[in-house]
Amino acid sequence: MAQKMKKNHIRAIVLFALTFVFLFFFFRSVEWNEVLGYLNDIDLTILIVLMLLVPLNFVLRAIRWKCLLKHEKEGVSFYNRFAANAVGFAVTGLFPGRLGELIKPLYLAQKEGLKKGFAIGTVVVERMFDLFNMCFLLGVFFISRPLYISIFNIEIEKEAYSNLALWGIIGIAIASIMLFVTLSLYFFKTKTLKIITFFLKPLSQKWRDQILGLIDEFIEGLKFFHSAGDIFVYIFWSLMVWINIAFMYWIWLGAYNIRVPFFYIFPFVFLTMVGASIPTPGMVGGFDYFSKYGLTSLYGVETNLAVGMTLVIHAIQLAVTYVIGYGILWKEGISLLQVKKLGEKTKQ
Repeated sequence: MAQKMKKNHIRAIVLFALTFVFLFFFFRSVEWNEVLGYLNDIDLTILIVLMLLVPLNFVLRAIRWKCLLKHEKEGVSFYNRFAANAVGFAVTGLFPGRLGELIKPLYLAQKEGLKKGFAIGTVVVERMFDLFNMCFLLGVFFISRPLYISIFNIEIEKEAYSNLALWGIIGIAIASIMLFVTLSLYFFKTKTLKIITFFLKPLSQKWRDQILGLIDEFIEGLKFFHSAGDIFVYIFWSLMVWINIAFMYWIWLGAYNIRVPFFYIFPFVFLTMVGASIPTPGMVGGFDYFSKYGLTSLYGVETNLAVGMTLVIHAIQLAVTYVIGYGILWKEGISLLQVKKLGEKTKQ
């Protein structure tokens, strides 16, 4: 118990230190008087539109999730799928370590009587396809750039352009490795389980059985790979998820009179995805720094405006997510501590 607490404390210290480092670079060389002025410099109508696009993200993710869940259970409630997404993002927004990524499938598994490992497996597939889709959209940006460069006066720093290409390649590599491991688990289940069992030998029989049981359930979550039709439908809804996110940021840029072609928003979304993947509480620090970097290097936005804009969009996303996620928990009589323990128990 003491060792576990020590490990948690060390992890928390590292994550908060990481948050501080990113916030330092985010707020560096900032004129606060100008930043504060930009915080109020957004049209009320645009603000309402942005607030509506946040829950639309949960709706699209809930629709997409059905493609994976139907192979285990038909008729999984749309509300439960929506609620699981909202609660998961809300928990991620408050606790470090992206705990919400575990809470989301476990919450749905508890509500719908699904196997935990199966539900977790579907979320792994989601993240894998999220990477593939964002890398695809980034590729669309690279291809479309010459078509727009003569129409729109947008100059991207050479360093930022080369970094985008590098990060895109890294993203494709990570997604490809995830796909390879996932397909190996599914199509070569027996051999893969033998390899995993070999590496689990140092553990007790009880722990080996529990881990192998979860992995077996996880593999069940990959059934949709047998259907080409399901894969294409899933890719379509994955694109809808990220196009909606891109549209939200495009509207947000327009609110500050930053006019760019829609395809030019994809590299910015890719950068914020990189920042959001850093496991700090509420994406604080990582999202903010990469948003500022994207605005200044991709669109030539002045530093103080970039900081003010980032604070506005980050606050909108967190506020709406918290209201929906914790509103659902309050309605169901579930405490935040209970939800947190649900994820931590599975991590053990």
